[in-house]
Amino acid sequence: MSQSTAASSNPNAAEGKVLLDDLLPLTASAVEAAGTLLASAKAAVFAKVAKDGKVSAALVEKEQFAAHGLAWLATYVEALRQLNAYAARMEGEGRLGEFEALIVQVAFGEYLSQLAGGIPMSQGETVRLRDLGVSHEDAQTLFNDAARKLAAEGNTAAARARLAELIGANAGAATFGDAGLEDTYDQIRDQMRKFADAEVVPHAHEWHLKDDYIPLDVIAQMSELGVFGLTIPEAFGGLGLGKESMCVVSEELSRGYIGVGSLGTRSEIAAELILGGGTDEQKQKWLPKIASGETLPTAVFTEPNTGSDLASLKTRGKRDGDTYRVNGNKTWITHAARADVMTLLCRTNDEPGYRGLSILLAEKPRGDDNDPFPAKGMSGGEIEVLGYRGMKEFEIGFDDFEVKAENLLGTEEGQGFKQLMQTFESARIQTAARAVGVAQCALELGLRYAQERIQFGKPIMSFPRVFGKLVMMAVEIMVARQITYFAAREKDGGRRCDLEAGMAKLLAARVAWAAADNALQIHGGNGFALEYPVSRVLCDARILNIFEGAAEIQAQVIARRLLEGGN
Repeated sequence: MSQSTAASSNPNAAEGKVLLDDLLPLTASAVEAAGTLLASAKAAVFAKVAKDGKVSAALVEKEQFAAHGLAWLATYVEALRQLNAYAARMEGEGRLGEFEALIVQVAFGEYLSQLAGGIPMSQGETVRLRDLGVSHEDAQTLFNDAARKLAAEGNTAAARARLAELIGANAGAATFGDAGLEDTYDQIRDQMRKFADAEVVPHAHEWHLKDDYIPLDVIAQMSELGVFGLTIPEAFGGLGLGKESMCVVSEELSRGYIGVGSLGTRSEIAAELILGGGTDEQKQKWLPKIASGETLPTAVFTEPNTGSDLASLKTRGKRDGDTYRVNGNKTWITHAARADVMTLLCRTNDEPGYRGLSILLAEKPRGDDNDPFPAKGMSGGEIEVLGYRGMKEFEIGFDDFEVKAENLLGTEEGQGFKQLMQTFESARIQTAARAVGVAQCALELGLRYAQERIQFGKPIMSFPRVFGKLVMMAVEIMVARQITYFAAREKDGGRRCDLEAGMAKLLAARVAWAAADNALQIHGGNGFALEYPVSRVLCDARILNIFEGAAEIQAQVIARRLLEGGN
């Protein structure tokens, strides 16, 4: 194991390193124990929700707390598995320094302790093993010596103190601890960070406070950097890179401002829909324009009373010769006024539920604040929001709005839900990456304030309750980052990864909110003042637990996937 060059002034620093020499054997063994615990919990929950040997939807609803708790437990186990894999790779490459090893040690110590004592699903909901049907006695036998040692000695005061020193000495670093990426991705990170620091960070808070659009010249620079065509094949004018590169880009741009980081999401979703379900003609028409940034897309899926219940959508697109006439209402449409094309999910036939849904590539002119929808058959207005600004949210009404029939995605009706489902993995991976970026921003703001704020004759960074918050931010950011990168690699490998993507999004969103909340706490009363950027970051972080599948929906999906294979 390589040694950090950062000097330690902490007399107890050696205590913080007590597990480092044996770390990898301990973490590998602890992952096995965590997997055994998960298997036991899965069997116990299956017994609660099964009827005649099959999962019962009614029983899953009745036992929702246990089912969702299983999802969180499985997410923790997968996060530890990927953190262990990260540490092993880093050790094999000679890159596992003291900084990285301590992050792994503290993460294992904390997450194993929570597995045994209770996992916070939200601030008021802690799921414990007994809720899943696993007794305390059984849990004790499932934990092996390595898991018990890490739970007891991994997250110690000395380890946190040493990590705080390393974080303080590396203030301004792109990540706290080597993220373990290959050189190409580190170069992409560096390029995006320089852009964000120069063109986004100095202006982001003003954009937020004024509820201004992200300027078009910033969007043009993003186009030049290839943000909108990142994963679009080169044959269609894109860069042809994978989802892991998308994670790095989304992370760094969201660290600057979540609105900027989320601009790429519009293009990512639209491009994936067209790549997966479009005809050759549709791909040739739309993908080059999306990749270049000439065409800005927006996703038009949600309706006022449906939320995640897409099978209940009522907006109707009725075929009339060479045109679809669209009638209905949509809401929570991001960047709708300035978009050039809408991926519009609507009902095009009388088939019930999902079978009647189709996606229309609905062209529209760009609008502005004075006239957001200068198109016949479209009306609507802005939804004022706490955060996640820069693109603006809208509600839209359609009244015989016309879409060319040739713009039916795939030219076959009834395929909309299937086409949309193919994008969920990428969308949730990218949302997890955005969450990591927001959390990183919160950490940097909190660290800077803690180093500069003097109280009782010294920087507040000196106090354990302050630096401890920063340490756990850095630790959990690394955990969320590794499970997100793993999901991206699975997607790049062509493997089904809805489970992994969901876990990454579930965990990263909670990490972002905790980081923002703790960063504001470090600021004290100043954090509550609008002039301080951390107030914006708190608002921005809150949405991550809601969109692309609220945490409860995400946990439900994960639980069903875990249980669908039976006991």
